[in-house]
Amino acid sequence: MRRAVHLVREPIDAAALIARVAAAGRGAAVLFLGTVRDSNPKAAGREVVAIDYSAYEAMAGRVLAAIERELAAEHEDLAVALVHRLGELAVGEASIAIAAASPRRDAAFAAARRALERVKREAPIWKLERYADGAAAWREEEPLGATRDDPPSG
Repeated sequence: MRRAVHLVREPIDAAALIARVAAAGRGAAVLFLGTVRDSNPKAAGREVVAIDYSAYEAMAGRVLAAIERELAAEHEDLAVALVHRLGELAVGEASIAIAAASPRRDAAFAAARRALERVKREAPIWKLERYADGAAAWREEEPLGATRDDPPSG
């Protein structure tokens, strides 16, 4: 079996990702695409023109593979595949894709969401946000579901 590629520098091939999880008994397949937005509420109204993604690639690849394996093990005949793009991406370009397939839609949707939450929380992938005014700033991720009143983790 060919080793899955989790980090890419070229545009994400969503069809190939779906093909990785497809099987005759999996009647529900979902695909999540995360794209670069033109705004960030934390950027004080600045227009975002691109995000430069970088990673500790060896570790990030292992983390993404572990997320796939661990989520797939939660349900019988569930498959999860994910890929994250690195490099400078313009607004509208896909930075992450997650495919999940299962005999039932609830498990597929839930697995895709959990995969995204775990990638944001666990993968050593960083974002340098670039603005229309020429400035740039590193974006810090908050755990999904965190509120301003939550203490910082770590």
